[in-house]
Amino acid sequence: MNNHKDLTWGEIKAMFSETDRRFKESERKSKEESKKLKQFLDKVGEQVERTSRIVEETTRQIGGISNSNGDIAESYFINSFEKKPHFAGQDYDHFSSNLRKKSKKLNLQGEYDLVMYNCASVAIIEIKYKAKKEDIEPLLLKAQTFKQLFPEYANCALYLGLAGLHVNTAAEKEAIKQGIAVVKQVGENMVINDAHLKVF
Repeated sequence: MNNHKDLTWGEIKAMFSETDRRFKESERKSKEESKKLKQFLDKVGEQVERTSRIVEETTRQIGGISNSNGDIAESYFINSFEKKPHFAGQDYDHFSSNLRKKSKKLNLQGEYDLVMYNCASVAIIEIKYKAKKEDIEPLLLKAQTFKQLFPEYANCALYLGLAGLHVNTAAEKEAIKQGIAVVKQVGENMVINDAHLKVF
């Protein structure tokens, strides 16, 4: 016995209509999901862009603070030495701040925070807001290049000082070991430890 029922044209049309309806509904939902996904990705992109701008601005501000701290330290020590130009047991007649010189012939350039002079000696003071052990090596290099860039001082005794509003212990120990004076701010006074100083 055959229980198969033949579909009428109306039933077939209804089936196609239902299939078409489901397809359109699926397509509508898919478009909605795509739209939502695009909106979400746009928001993420805007947030990333905002975050990137914030990071860039913060980095710029930190750099500005760092530069300001350096300026404060330089201003303090330069003014202190200007009032009392005494270092390595000597008085100095002249000094230059932020001294720069470049020699194409020697392929050398130098930058010095503070240089003090008298007839017999030269003192180079490197100034930092926070002096670290890593600052010692570049200072020693400055001693080597100074007399090449300024041959008029070739016969003078050369002394080095590391000045910092904050000088960490490692920096102080290394400076003492290398014969470099340590210059610090203690309270309102500038204190110079140059008992171990050597001529470069």
